[in-house]
Amino acid sequence: MPPNKVIIIGAGIAGIAAAIRLTVKGYQAEVFEANAYPGGKLTEFDQQGYRFDAGPSLFTMPQYVDELFLLAGKDPREYFNYQKLNRVCNYFYEDGTQLTAYADVNNLALEIAGNTDTAIEDVLAHAAKSQKIYAITNHVFLERSLHRLKTYLRWDTLRSIWKLRGIDAGRTMHKANKSFFKDDRVVQLFNRYATYNGSNPYKAPATLNVIPHLEQHYGTYFPQGGMYSITASLVKLAEDLGVKFTYNAAVSDIVVEGGKTAGITLDGAFVPANIVVSNTDIWFTYKKLLKKYPALHPKKILNQQRSSSALIFYWGISKQFEKLDLHNIFFSADYEAEFKHIWEQKNIYHDPTIYLNVTAKYNPEDAPDGHENWFVMINVPANEGQDWDTLIAAARKNVIDKLTRLLGQDIAGLIQCESILDPRSIESRTSSYQGSLYGTSSNNKFAAFLRHANRSGKVNNLYCCGGSVHPGGGIPLCLLSAKIVSDWVPDV
Repeated sequence: MPPNKVIIIGAGIAGIAAAIRLTVKGYQAEVFEANAYPGGKLTEFDQQGYRFDAGPSLFTMPQYVDELFLLAGKDPREYFNYQKLNRVCNYFYEDGTQLTAYADVNNLALEIAGNTDTAIEDVLAHAAKSQKIYAITNHVFLERSLHRLKTYLRWDTLRSIWKLRGIDAGRTMHKANKSFFKDDRVVQLFNRYATYNGSNPYKAPATLNVIPHLEQHYGTYFPQGGMYSITASLVKLAEDLGVKFTYNAAVSDIVVEGGKTAGITLDGAFVPANIVVSNTDIWFTYKKLLKKYPALHPKKILNQQRSSSALIFYWGISKQFEKLDLHNIFFSADYEAEFKHIWEQKNIYHDPTIYLNVTAKYNPEDAPDGHENWFVMINVPANEGQDWDTLIAAARKNVIDKLTRLLGQDIAGLIQCESILDPRSIESRTSSYQGSLYGTSSNNKFAAFLRHANRSGKVNNLYCCGGSVHPGGGIPLCLLSAKIVSDWVPDV
């Protein structure tokens, strides 16, 4: 075995990024993926002439993707291209209010002030607070390990710790937003950002108000060719660097000898490696891959509350809608009731908030001429044994009725083809325990510190990346988890 051999389990976006970073660092990386394709949640599929991005649909902070190409000495534009959006999202309310969230914060403030009982100054004040939280947390909580002593010995860390009161962790996101805005429609708009990491704005700390800054400051983008082009371009880069990908290869065990990883077991055969990086959900990393070593399991972490999941309808629609953009939100009339159903009753509210993504708006070949490809998603609880078939049938009717009412068009008669993804299939396809999209929830103020570290505390040479570990879910944070792993892995 080469002395610099590293195995990555899982070809999710973080696993691919880890393979690239460790290869640049001098390691010989091989990625084993259980599916026949790379990407994890960030995949695509075609159906009857429509192309759908299967998972993440919002692209922010593209610098973290570009960084991988630059690190490898490549021109990012030869692999991957994207365009910045002037409009982030269209919002639709039951009372008939419609808002366009512009990328420019001043235009956003004008739009909100012109359509709600909100002052421009209040929107700008909220944006300033969001920026302040980001400035305090970014280099400490996002870009470095919280589980490493040297992180806390840096001057910028000490400065951030001194300013910790400024991250607003002492109250909930909802209470913070209510203090900024008197108009419930605007409160609802900013509460929605809690769903970006599968959390509840009525429970999660106001620190999550950092998220709007990522859109307002760094912007949102549309990748040329759709979201899957992120996966495809990074796989191409990795392969150009010599990374080997093996698909249809479900790893059965991580082998531990003498307190450190020795390799993996695949199809009954032992595959040695000096270092193993798990890009598998942390619950399955221990419960499946380290099942032979129960004494090594971090029981408190594995028993934490999971994030919410999603129910997605992929519809080919035989019409184009001018009032829709790439990203669209149709709000519930009672947001708090919706979250109580998700988190307390563990079911689906009859009037769910609907996210509708239409990539054909920017990539016309994603749908036949005059048609649109609809990615229609609602937030739902993680799978705890609910009667999903009954829940899905009711939700489908409610979603169609709501969109029909707000768009003024019978949607049911426009659906040409359909696929459905629910918490059960999310778990089976992506090894995300209970179908949760972001690992554990962020429904308490210590959540950032309670996520699993990017290195095992009990097994030497075992590292972890992806949305279920530090710093969290979503494309930017998954890419940062790979960066933290690379920083922690010793030089060859």
